[in-house]
Amino acid sequence: MAHVRRFDHVGITVADLDTVTAFFVGLGLEVEGTRMSVEGEFLDTVIGIPGSRTEIVMLRPPDGGTRLELSSFVRPDPEPGSPAAMANELGLRNVAFEVEDLQAAVDRLAADGYGLVGGIGQYEHVWRMAYVRGPEGIIVSLAERIG
Repeated sequence: MAHVRRFDHVGITVADLDTVTAFFVGLGLEVEGTRMSVEGEFLDTVIGIPGSRTEIVMLRPPDGGTRLELSSFVRPDPEPGSPAAMANELGLRNVAFEVEDLQAAVDRLAADGYGLVGGIGQYEHVWRMAYVRGPEGIIVSLAERIG
């Protein structure tokens, strides 16, 4: 018997919630609800960090699919990650989105100072794809269906 009912969201812990939120809104995601603070027994129990407090923004894609939760800890202080991590480093490596015009998306992000990790590749005659390194080292995979 399957226990999972649906894929709800992916969570990313960030240092600068405003900058990362603006990055994903610029890609076309929409803020769902309002920014909220979470603290207390519930959070302490779930994440196993007593006395914690976090600020959260939920984002959703235009099609209403799987959401993206951005979280920034007020306490305890965030632990640094590896902002230069490459695709072969263990752990969550990228968040992927299908786009209408890959080159336009890459150009827009480049204008904001976000560059390609490698280059734009083509898989057979089906997809064009690129990895872009966003704020705080987050790798965003952008793919355009061409076939």
